[in-house]
Amino acid sequence: MADRRDDRRERRTGHALKPAPFEYRRPGSVDEALELLARYGDDARVLAGGQSLMLELNYRRIEPRLLVDINGIPGLDRADATGGRLRIGALARHARFERSPGNDPLGLLLARLSHFIGHPPIRNRGTMVGSLAYAHPAAEWPALAVALDAELTLVSVGGTRSVPARSFFSGAFRTERRPDELITEVSLPLLTTGTRVGFVEHRRTRASFAVVAAVAVLEDAAPRIAVAGGADRPLRAAVAEQVLAGGGSFAEAASAAAAESQPLAEPHCSSEYRRHVIEVVVRRALEQAAA
Repeated sequence: MADRRDDRRERRTGHALKPAPFEYRRPGSVDEALELLARYGDDARVLAGGQSLMLELNYRRIEPRLLVDINGIPGLDRADATGGRLRIGALARHARFERSPGNDPLGLLLARLSHFIGHPPIRNRGTMVGSLAYAHPAAEWPALAVALDAELTLVSVGGTRSVPARSFFSGAFRTERRPDELITEVSLPLLTTGTRVGFVEHRRTRASFAVVAAVAVLEDAAPRIAVAGGADRPLRAAVAEQVLAGGGSFAEAASAAAAESQPLAEPHCSSEYRRHVIEVVVRRALEQAAA
């Protein structure tokens, strides 16, 4: 009976409600996972948290032949501070960053941001690296990665390469990751004591993606501003940063960020509205950082 109801609903909505058939493998090591990705190429998808992946599968926007579940690989859930950077493995969940360790400015920024990701079940299962790989234009972690000049480590059977976050995102839901590569970690620079941080987000519901979000980092004479929802990829607001570094006000920097944005229009949100919201949230993020 349930299957017949599903069939009727699928015909009514025009969408599939369950994935097309696929092969499932759960490798026990990175090497084993890489061998599978090399063999199947673009016909394979990696499962870490799976919060966005399962939606894509259920609506059959993707129909891979193979699902590579990396949750059985040890060591990928790490988040260690070494060499002046925080190195975050592919299986580190969003919820891990919800509490800031003391007055550490990077920890404070991670905590502020992570509370805006979905709802508790999403945060308990989803991963930071998975969000970077999915590359939603309005997602929070990609904007943070671009703001902090993060580095992503991509591994394949042919070797390892490091890709800066600012060149990793190539468009909406598109990145520079090749089909045979696995993102094993992302590294963020540790912020110096006295660095001030801000994060402000505007969204339609508590569980939806942001309409617009802004990351602000005020460190000495080098302000950093990034916007989620300001283009087809996370936007580093370089002109706004120059305005601020040159002595401009928060309002002037926010206006510059809105002017350099190229927001996408959606049925519930015009590009003009998004540009207005960008100016508001950038100013508020800067004010929050300075408070």
